[in-house]
Amino acid sequence: MSIATMATRPESPKLSFTRGKAPAVKASTLKNRQAHHARTTQAVDINLNSYDRTDPFMAFNVLLKILGSLPSRIGGCQFRLTPEEHKLSLHLLNIVEPFVGLAPSSRTITRQPTEILDSIAFHVDAKKDLLSFALSCQRMHDIVFPRHMEYRHIRCKVSSLSVWNHLMVHRSLARNVRRLEILDERASSSELIIPSDILNSDTDMDSTDDELGMHDKQERFLVGALNKMTSLHSFIWACNHSPISIDNVWPTLLKCHSLKEVDISDNLVFSNGGDSTDSDSASSTPSKARRQIVLPDLKSVAVKSTKHAFGSSKNPVLSRIEGMLTHCPNLENLDIAYSQARNASNAHPTADELLLYSRFPHLTSLSLTNLRCSVADAPAIFLTTHTHLTHLHLDLGSSLRLTLPPNALPHLRELHCNRDVATTILSCPSDAPRPLETLKGVRLAGPPGPCSETASTADHRFLTSLRLYGSDVRRIELAGWSEMEDIRRLAECAPGLVWLDVGKKGASRGPPVSNAAEWAQVLSAMPELTTFHGVRFFYEVAATSSSTTANLSMADRSRVRKNDEVAGVLAWKCVKMRRVDHWEEGGGKVVVLLRDGERREVRWEVRRVKA
Repeated sequence: MSIATMATRPESPKLSFTRGKAPAVKASTLKNRQAHHARTTQAVDINLNSYDRTDPFMAFNVLLKILGSLPSRIGGCQFRLTPEEHKLSLHLLNIVEPFVGLAPSSRTITRQPTEILDSIAFHVDAKKDLLSFALSCQRMHDIVFPRHMEYRHIRCKVSSLSVWNHLMVHRSLARNVRRLEILDERASSSELIIPSDILNSDTDMDSTDDELGMHDKQERFLVGALNKMTSLHSFIWACNHSPISIDNVWPTLLKCHSLKEVDISDNLVFSNGGDSTDSDSASSTPSKARRQIVLPDLKSVAVKSTKHAFGSSKNPVLSRIEGMLTHCPNLENLDIAYSQARNASNAHPTADELLLYSRFPHLTSLSLTNLRCSVADAPAIFLTTHTHLTHLHLDLGSSLRLTLPPNALPHLRELHCNRDVATTILSCPSDAPRPLETLKGVRLAGPPGPCSETASTADHRFLTSLRLYGSDVRRIELAGWSEMEDIRRLAECAPGLVWLDVGKKGASRGPPVSNAAEWAQVLSAMPELTTFHGVRFFYEVAATSSSTTANLSMADRSRVRKNDEVAGVLAWKCVKMRRVDHWEEGGGKVVVLLRDGERREVRWEVRRVKA
């Protein structure tokens, strides 16, 4: 800047200050600031109890109001809080911090009202998750255990009137039930699962002189309790010794739209009673209204009969079951099994209408056991329509002759049927190979097929189809076999098996085989085999492993040596063999072969397996 410019530039006004004194301020300005400070102070409530801990927005706005009033204060009070305002600010920060902090406070959920915590526990279905939730703190424990943990799964009888009355009165507890099992009246009391806060008996409700009136009372209380279980997921009915039928309970279950699984074991379901759910209202109710009664979340339905004679029919039918299935459009798993009752006729239910007219677009698993079919094309039509099937169990009689079009059952992974049906499905043409991994129920050298062909010819057709189209099969469970040659031919046609169960030869299993070396030679044709069942190789001893030979008798020590020899032969011929049958049938135990890589020794141990 030039000197001329500086000379012509006007001087800026200067303020003179006196040492130790504040600058002069007009009286009107001072009066306005005092009035503004008074208004700000009056607008903020200093009382700490006036602010709700669950309302962070109000606390944040009050905190902004206090901080915004600081620049307008006079002199030394500027940007300074009074002791009351400082205490209030810390209180407001404690309210806001749990909601805006980087990490949520661990005390936030415990500060919620009890009703909110109960609603949170309501959405936890699994009991193991409920237990973890209850162990988080004492308050969660006090909410989960008395109201949720003991109510998720209830197992009792129809005659348990105290349970039904308790759930009718306390509807907030009834909505916590997820799984309900109705046991038979002959079941023992040790099988019951009842909440501990329910009385075992109530004299006023249980006492009655009229037996028929007692059953009506039980049905009324059961239906009343079911109406309160609005979040029921699984319903199991095994009451086959009472006049109360599932037909009387099914209309109430239709109101529970949260159902996902239904398992019924009742002979009355197979009786000729028609569709009891719609028989009374079919003529008076419009068809549009009837279509709205559906269970959208129901994915699995299992209907089975029992061996008891009560409720069995001479001419069993599927009309009631078909009426129930009309309410399940999103069904994925269907299991219908009929077992002939004692002293009953040999008639089996006919599945013609079910196969011809029932359609389930999302069906992936189908099991039809001990049914018959008079229309030859009905099974093929049903299987062709349901292309998403992955698991199929078909037992429609030995005379069934199945004919499938090309590319049928493209996603099939597990098949349980007889030899002729398995041959038809394996040899059915397909553009892409089926992912078939498991094959069950085939009997080698069984009765002749429907075309009057010999057993050996039918076995040859099955084994040829298995060799050509069953390259992905890894597990086979036979229903039976006749000669050692049958197993040898099976090993040649399916060398990639990992699991093989040959079933029983004849009526029952005999003593341990004496030709273990021959069996090992046959099984060596399947190098990937790890599990083999159906033949007993080991002798019964008191020891549980090859290393525990102390305190054994001379006979047991001899058997242990034989077992050691058998284990060595099996491990030598079958490199990956690990599990074979235990010497006790049905004991839930297996013999496991253990290999020591360094010493090249083979040991055997007895272990339990899950059922």
